Amino acid sequence: MELNINFYNEDSNFTIKDKNTLKGNFEKIFSKEKPLSGNVNFIFCSDKYLINLNTRFLKHKSLTDIITFENYYGKNNLIADIYISIDRIKENSKKYKVIFEKELYRVMIHGILHIAGYKDKTPADKATMTKKENIYLKMFHVKRK
Repeated sequence: MELNINFYNEDSNFTIKDKNTLKGNFEKIFSKEKPLSGNVNFIFCSDKYLINLNTRFLKHKSLTDIITFENYYGKNNLIADIYISIDRIKENSKKYKVIFEKELYRVMIHGILHIAGYKDKTPADKATMTKKENIYLKMFHVKRK
């Protein structure tokens, strides 16, 4: 199975660092959680862009850091778009007193876990996702603060 991981910008000039390492780590997460083929697109955008998507497609009128859209063609063939607000990542990194990269990678992992079937609507589900996020964050060797 071949999984292509891509990075794009939508109304943002954000540039992801060390794309090859990130792709390799994300491929490892997928292979452990849900082996797939296809394309996973990370799209970095602003709060304004993401709230428009949130309102239009999910009928939520609130800020969020991530929205994941996924389509399957066949059993394990995926096309997914993971939209991430760089504005929210910056704010949340300050709020939670962590470096920007750690918050960014956590949110990216969060999107992958959603694709793998994890939910976060109940406290128990949130705890499971947070535990998984923390396990996988160790792969990225980022500082705590």
